[in-house]
Amino acid sequence: MSYEVLQVSKDVLQKIKNHYLSDLKSQPPQGAVFAAKTEGCSITGYKSGKVLFQGKDATAEASRWSSSNTASASKSKTASKSVDDHSYAPPKNVTDLVLLGSDETGTGDYFGPMTVVCAHLSAEQMKTIENWGIRDSKSINDKVIQELAPKLVKECTYSLLVLKNEKYNELQQQGMNQGQMKALLHHQAITKVMEKCGADISYDGVLIDQFVQPDTYFKYLRSKGKSWTSPKPLYFATKAENLHPAVAAASVIARYSFLKEMDKLEQQIGMPLPKGAGSNVDNAAREILKKKGKDILYSCTKWHFGNTNKVL
Repeated sequence: MSYEVLQVSKDVLQKIKNHYLSDLKSQPPQGAVFAAKTEGCSITGYKSGKVLFQGKDATAEASRWSSSNTASASKSKTASKSVDDHSYAPPKNVTDLVLLGSDETGTGDYFGPMTVVCAHLSAEQMKTIENWGIRDSKSINDKVIQELAPKLVKECTYSLLVLKNEKYNELQQQGMNQGQMKALLHHQAITKVMEKCGADISYDGVLIDQFVQPDTYFKYLRSKGKSWTSPKPLYFATKAENLHPAVAAASVIARYSFLKEMDKLEQQIGMPLPKGAGSNVDNAAREILKKKGKDILYSCTKWHFGNTNKVL
């Protein structure tokens, strides 16, 4: 699970709590001042001034406050900068553009792979799917995903990449964090769709569902000798699936692939595998450890998640 930790002053801690008032949990954990849960992130603030952000949107949520003054910094009354306030933000007419959209899923799930998809929809194809209810896969139940995705893949030009658990664990043990893995997979998927489009299929640019600040994304690419060399503009925005149907399409196809991979894993393991990273996941992992052994558990999980320590 992606996570970020900030050390902040008491004033900033209170500001963070106030910001998430509508998302507060009734019972924060021991030693915590507050605990909140948004759609993509859990936030826990401790009396020590430490704030823990966990989940898909951890980096984006933490960056709201990372520019705020920490306990050791001088105070300022300047509002924290929005995570979408950067030079790579899409233009206001983004819905009128034909874009490649890139999104991923499976990043917060202990069991199963990470799947990344880049998709292209022409203006005509966008009109075709307009009434299909294509939107962020997190807001559509899995049954609907399984109905929509097969139709969608026939309409769009796309690239799907699946990072299975054993390779994920290998990369993580080599020192790569999840953000770096995502950046490299997005870059590869986008590059593949650009190759498929060639000179015959036109588009105005590329929009990535933002999981880190653009500068960090480019830093992750450089760490593996990659870079963005296309003359086409590259845009980043959080919740980009709500801004453009190509990103929503990528989200749906990525989720569909994740569900199929989970079905395969369940057949291999011989038991149901719950999604997410909650207590029901811990129970399933304990059962696998007991019946199948540690190597099998390793082969179907993101080993660095906190669930592993609980189970072992």
